[in-house]
Amino acid sequence: MLDIRNISKTFNPGTITEKVALIDVSLHLDDGDFVTVIGGNGAGKSTLMNSIAGTFLVDKGSIWIDDEDITRWPEYRRARYIGRVFQDPMMGTAANMMIEENLAIAARRGRRPTLRWSSNDEDNGRFQTLLASLGLGLEDRLESKVGLLSGGQRQALTLLMATLANPKLLLLDEHTAALDPKTAEQVLKITTSIVAERRLTTLMITHNMRDALRCGNRLIMMFEGRILIDVRGEEKKKLTVADLLQMFEKAAGSELGDDSLLLSCN
Repeated sequence: MLDIRNISKTFNPGTITEKVALIDVSLHLDDGDFVTVIGGNGAGKSTLMNSIAGTFLVDKGSIWIDDEDITRWPEYRRARYIGRVFQDPMMGTAANMMIEENLAIAARRGRRPTLRWSSNDEDNGRFQTLLASLGLGLEDRLESKVGLLSGGQRQALTLLMATLANPKLLLLDEHTAALDPKTAEQVLKITTSIVAERRLTTLMITHNMRDALRCGNRLIMMFEGRILIDVRGEEKKKLTVADLLQMFEKAAGSELGDDSLLLSCN
């Protein structure tokens, strides 16, 4: 479903602020893979995700989704295939529009634009059912402005919107990091439920190693623009946080005492 072939990205090349972000990265995701991505600040996690989403173009290499070469596609064109949830709960929704209006727009992702975008009774019935599945009481608030929702409610709604049109790839960019622990746990539970139910091919960045270990069927760890560790299946299930740190030290050839990894174990 996703095939990344030897991509590299350097920001501000040839200047004093030059930053090598990705170095010859290759990654293949099969249909239905749920991959968690961990690594410290500057490891290349967000650059990898932004490269896939089309926020900027890579310097070399190619990116394929479902046998389509999207390497040079602009971001808006890739949005037909990709659903995305950002770290900031405010980024994925329109605050001044009602819940039903936000969902109506999301439901038409990838369709030819028309003057008709508002929802009808059939749509609203579907929206209520989907909102009820979140367990947040939003099914009775279709006409509420999204700006009145809490951060957790808004992030759960964003997740629902990102998956409403069944994207070929779901990108989760530390989507629970800005939430309090209890709310983050609730949103993560909703996430795993939606991904499993719809068998969505998913790439999730997280700083929390425990979340990375318990979510998905595969885990990759990045360091200085490269993928150092890639574990899956039964091997991943058996790993502990201590195992993961030991694997990192062995692969990176360095100790973790300088806080360079900046990962959470809680």
